[in-house]
Amino acid sequence: MDKIKIGIIGAGYIGGVHAGVLARDERVVVANVYDVLEEKAQALSHNTGANVCLSVDELIEKSDALFICTPNTKHTAVSIAAANARRHVFSEKPMATNLEEAKAVLDAANKSGKVFQVGFNRRFAPVYQKLKSIITEESRPHSAHVKMNRGELLNPVWTGNPEITGGFLYETTIHIFDMMRFLFGEVSELTAIGSTHEYPEVDDFSVLFKFKNGVHATMCSSADATWLFPFERVEVFCHHRTIATREMEAIVDSDGLNNPHVTHSMHTLAKEEKWGYVQEDRAFVDSILNETEAVITAFDGYKSVELVEACYEAVRTEKQLTLSI
Repeated sequence: MDKIKIGIIGAGYIGGVHAGVLARDERVVVANVYDVLEEKAQALSHNTGANVCLSVDELIEKSDALFICTPNTKHTAVSIAAANARRHVFSEKPMATNLEEAKAVLDAANKSGKVFQVGFNRRFAPVYQKLKSIITEESRPHSAHVKMNRGELLNPVWTGNPEITGGFLYETTIHIFDMMRFLFGEVSELTAIGSTHEYPEVDDFSVLFKFKNGVHATMCSSADATWLFPFERVEVFCHHRTIATREMEAIVDSDGLNNPHVTHSMHTLAKEEKWGYVQEDRAFVDSILNETEAVITAFDGYKSVELVEACYEAVRTEKQLTLSI
């Protein structure tokens, strides 16, 4: 069987992570790479043996599947071009940075008939896989408190530029919007308050969610909170039970009234597995070979953009929003 020829566009940090994971998968070959900065493409080529392409069109033409690892606001055009060329697509989050572009990507993905997966790696992280298994099999959640903070938007410098990120919520916090759908289902109502402090955009958010199944949750996300551990945390409250994550490192399950608790630690795992990168890349290749739908689809990507945009609108209008399910 011929190996799947992978093309990577964007030879920065996350492009390198995927290249390293894919290099260990005998079913694929990292065949092509492109970056607007040729020296970055050359560096990744040196590490993988990939051919350096001179354009996006060349990369698409020479590849069976694309990993789109460009800055956020550059995902849409490449995703649509690759889907229209009937290539399999793995798009890093966010799939797009506004609803119009997200709908265009969704339509192109649906028409292509190929696998289209969005890079919400946390769904595959062992911490969140364990949390999902507990609340779906053992306890029904009724509420939750979630935070995803950043210490700063200074390093790398583009993280503080909304013209590149699409906005603070698109850079990191969109992971949590997707995670909340993964854990609790569709959102029916949303209220948000935001403020501006360090950066030329709204950079601090408090959000209240109501889900279709009756679960309600609070979420906070700050862009200048310092890197105090854990900067990412999900606390789920059930009947006399709390399950709490500590980033991708551990999950604590406190079940009962006598303060029993069990800690499941993931600290011995390699980072690529702990954070779900290995598992998401393997799932993408599995879907290609098995001719099945991606685990995280373009529709999931669209819904995450919908939630981000609803949050921004709620902040702008100072109104509670009711979302269509």
